[in-house]
Amino acid sequence: MRPPALLGLLLCLAALLAGAVAPAAAQTLSVRSAQLLQAAPASSGAAASALAESGSPVALPDLWAHSRPGFSGTLWYRIEFQPFGNLESGDLLALYIQHVCSNLEVYLNRQLVHSGGRMVEPYTNNCKHPQLITLPAALLRPGANLLDIKLAGHRLQEVALWQRAGGLSALQIGPLSALQRLHARQTALQVSVPQALGVTLALLGSFMLALGFVHRRESHLAYFGALALGWALLDARLWLRHLPLAHSVGEFLFCVLLGFITWATLQFLLSLAGVRLRWMDRCLQLQSALMVLSLLIAGPARLHAAALFWYAVLALEVMAVGLWHLHHQRHARSVWLSAAMLAAAAAAGLAELLALRQGGPAGWAGAVQLLVPVTLTLVGLRLVQQHGHTLHHAEHDRQQLEQVLRQATSEIEQSYRQLADLRVEQVTERERKRIAADLHDDLGAKLLTIVHTSESERISTLAREALEEMRLSVRGLTGKPVRLADALGDWRAEVVARLGQAGIQGSWDAPEDLPQTLSARAYVQTTRILREATSNVIKHSGGTHCSVTAGITDGDFQLVVQDNGEGISDEVDGRLDRGHGLASMKNRAKQLQGQCLVESGPGYGTVIRLTVPLDRATEAP
Repeated sequence: MRPPALLGLLLCLAALLAGAVAPAAAQTLSVRSAQLLQAAPASSGAAASALAESGSPVALPDLWAHSRPGFSGTLWYRIEFQPFGNLESGDLLALYIQHVCSNLEVYLNRQLVHSGGRMVEPYTNNCKHPQLITLPAALLRPGANLLDIKLAGHRLQEVALWQRAGGLSALQIGPLSALQRLHARQTALQVSVPQALGVTLALLGSFMLALGFVHRRESHLAYFGALALGWALLDARLWLRHLPLAHSVGEFLFCVLLGFITWATLQFLLSLAGVRLRWMDRCLQLQSALMVLSLLIAGPARLHAAALFWYAVLALEVMAVGLWHLHHQRHARSVWLSAAMLAAAAAAGLAELLALRQGGPAGWAGAVQLLVPVTLTLVGLRLVQQHGHTLHHAEHDRQQLEQVLRQATSEIEQSYRQLADLRVEQVTERERKRIAADLHDDLGAKLLTIVHTSESERISTLAREALEEMRLSVRGLTGKPVRLADALGDWRAEVVARLGQAGIQGSWDAPEDLPQTLSARAYVQTTRILREATSNVIKHSGGTHCSVTAGITDGDFQLVVQDNGEGISDEVDGRLDRGHGLASMKNRAKQLQGQCLVESGPGYGTVIRLTVPLDRATEAP
């Protein structure tokens, strides 16, 4: 996903959310003031009227963070209104409240018509949930009607964010059908969309966290996964209504979680730039410990002040590292990822400051707050896409490497066959040395470069195996004879190690010191025959034990590989020369004027007998 695509998605989201903040229909009544009662309304009409007169006027929205930052508990608001519309026709009126924190009960003419949940500690959290209350026609009076709202909330000092302090927005009274549309749009904006984004971020974060642990070289994926999971939990804390935690515990965990998100963000930006600073790791660990300790010392009564301090520190850290990343990675293709994240975070922070200065959450503030989770989702999808492209390129490189290896192997085999046909020793020797030098200096250097520079473990392993195969071929081309005792030592180490890695018990029986020698060609071909036989045991035999016996019999070198596997079935027995590399083994033995016999039966294992005449094997090819 390219930056123009991201910009287009954000513009579409802005257009979609613009409808969610549209004003209500003109026929609704907007209530901007209320009477703040000093105590609960009395049950009798006279007492209620007297109590209403003793109340003090208050403007709506009434945010406790501004009007009464030190108050915690319950307050009563009273509104007097005249119903409009034809009551006799059964028209339903409704009350719409965009913002209430933390919970409320609504009484119409001293009759309870709505309860938002628990009105005792811990209060039900309705700070992000707009309220739509139907006003029963049976309780409405033709004249003045009293609407009493009991609000329960927390003081500013006890909350991590000012929006979670007690507060009541302006009210709207009007037809139920008109307010239902407004309530549905606002609920989608403040609850449904954040919930969907939270689930998406949680799934995406879990996937990327696992992806980062599997591919350790791409640690930025793991850090972004931690960031996405942390933000999903952070957003969930805002719209979840019921938590089995005390209010002070929930606010404390909210602050700690913000510190964890900052740590993940900083580590993501650094790892995305390919930088690992150990002193930064230690400083972040120390900062996390200090943050937890300071919040514990501050306690619930001074939580807001301590949280504001840490918000400023964490925001400065993110902006500093983000700007450093943008400066040092300005020519990188992925620089827009961090730029989009910083822009969304800055926009959300600016929206919070403007809403606080205006004295209440504006309609557009909720839309701006969605920029961070939306941007994180898009950035996460882009990172997954980039990872997929990397895997695709790695697979393409592997296929090209295999093609090069096949071509090189074909050229090696062709050159080797040509050399075998040459009878002039001088020409043969010169050609062998030329091919060996070309392989070592050209192909060997390239394979060694791939081993040390490739980021794909699979390609590095394949290149390392190809390098070993090339070195074996070069050794065969040099024409230097090999002592049979040394060859047996090399073969034993390789075969026992391969069988052990495959979980197959291996045994080796061969004389310790043999004075005979093998030509370079015989050593290479015998090595390849033994490797193919071992591979067949590992891949196809299904056995648990394999024995290798070597020795000299009647002047011939004999090598016997026997397993206790399932053997070769009758169907495979009819096409032995076409399956499991047996044809290749027999052809290599024939080139050495020897033979390779296969003895097998279903359920009786397989025995491969290789016989190489030493008088031929000790001659130069």
